[in-house]
Amino acid sequence: MRRYELMLLLRPDLEDDKLQSAVERVTRAIVNGGGTLTKVSPWGKRRLAYEIQHQREASYFLIHFDIEPSAIREIERGLLISEEILRHLVTLLEERAGAIAADALAVDADAGLVSEPAAEPPATIDTDGRSDAAGLGAPAPEVPAEA
Repeated sequence: MRRYELMLLLRPDLEDDKLQSAVERVTRAIVNGGGTLTKVSPWGKRRLAYEIQHQREASYFLIHFDIEPSAIREIERGLLISEEILRHLVTLLEERAGAIAADALAVDADAGLVSEPAAEPPATIDTDGRSDAAGLGAPAPEVPAEA
């Protein structure tokens, strides 16, 4: 089983009982699909960044659940045909996101794709033979020759 997050945006004109029944239908579909609910969080009404189906606000719900990946398609089909739901987004949550990033960095380092940072900038030599110890590419100041 994998952990998922579902964000629901429901119509703002729904009464509380219809709002709860819409969320219960979604959670029941998750459980009937073999999933287990971890958390259901109502976020309340919020203003949308842009109109969705002529609505300027939506009631937000965030649902965390564990389910087999093969059951997600059936849950999303039910979300798409529901008239109460303006939008939804199902995302996969990775508990080991930090460990995965560290593993990827280690693989890149093994392949030689990651270089060690230089301790100090290398000195460069200008075409006239003077060195630029700061490595900035600016020519060294002129030194008057003694006669």
